[in-house]
Amino acid sequence: MSPVEASPTSATALDPESVALHLLVATQEAAMACVPWVGRGDKEAADAAAVAALRSSLALVPGQGRVVIGEGEKDDAPMLYVGEELGTGDGAGWDLAVDPLEGTNYCARGAEGAIAVLSVAPRGTMWGTSGWYMDKLVVGPGAAGVVDITAPVEDNLRRVADALGKAVEEVVTIVLDKPRHTELIARIRSAGASVIEIRDGDVMGSLLALVPGGGADIALGVGGAPEGVLTACAARLLGGEMQGRLAPQSDEERTLLEGDGVDIDAVLHLDDLVAHDACAFVATAVTDNTMMPAPQATADGWRTSSVIVTPRHRPLFVQALVPSGPPTAYDAASEDPLPAPKR
Repeated sequence: MSPVEASPTSATALDPESVALHLLVATQEAAMACVPWVGRGDKEAADAAAVAALRSSLALVPGQGRVVIGEGEKDDAPMLYVGEELGTGDGAGWDLAVDPLEGTNYCARGAEGAIAVLSVAPRGTMWGTSGWYMDKLVVGPGAAGVVDITAPVEDNLRRVADALGKAVEEVVTIVLDKPRHTELIARIRSAGASVIEIRDGDVMGSLLALVPGGGADIALGVGGAPEGVLTACAARLLGGEMQGRLAPQSDEERTLLEGDGVDIDAVLHLDDLVAHDACAFVATAVTDNTMMPAPQATADGWRTSSVIVTPRHRPLFVQALVPSGPPTAYDAASEDPLPAPKR
């Protein structure tokens, strides 16, 4: 699916710096809504709480918003659905890529890596798809322009190493720890590079390759298509590079894409995925990660940690005080309130 035709209210009318502040509030509220569910083993309840909080907050964002791509069909999640209209309805038009809770398993287990994340771009400039999975290759500014997703992984490792002035043995890669990547991981290690295997959350993983000092040089492999669009926004703003191509993981998904007339083998570049510089990327930590701590209780409220990437901020890390605590969570079986998180 290609970007839809831009409406007269979109294009240059969007102010990404202003919208990013509203999206920051939305991801903060989504993260706080997840706090009571961290470590409770119920990823569906955590996801539903994040969606409800995000939907409520996004309704207050100025402009005419529309969800272009997000979680839901793939995970049977309580999603913000594709095509859903958001915002106040007055002002610039904008497209939204959304994952209210990336790393639902991390949240359920109380493990590191869960975030609430959004990307926004002018109306008609963000790519969407009916597919669920995408093969991705992401590098930071130092290796932008030298990689090719159609080339053997060994070639890309050498190109990245040369661009960064490193030996291949010094190159650090990020790959999702999935059975589909067994051969890929073996080839990377055979070539001499190291692999950081992450179980979920390839947006957060890609940020490690995009943000200076993130600890990785390249992220690659098959992950979610919504995560691909979210990542593309950050890559465009941070001066990195991302290439992708759809990678259906089932006959059902392939049939769906073929029915839409999609060229499954087409290589997607940043201009295909987010076709405008006036975009923004915002994420707030739900659990600890290498860049941002989880929400922390203080005497005056809760402190959240977020990252904002806009044309002006590349990136900006934000700690903010949220005066109100997380909402009350209820046990699904007894409907009794669960103990509140400790301050």
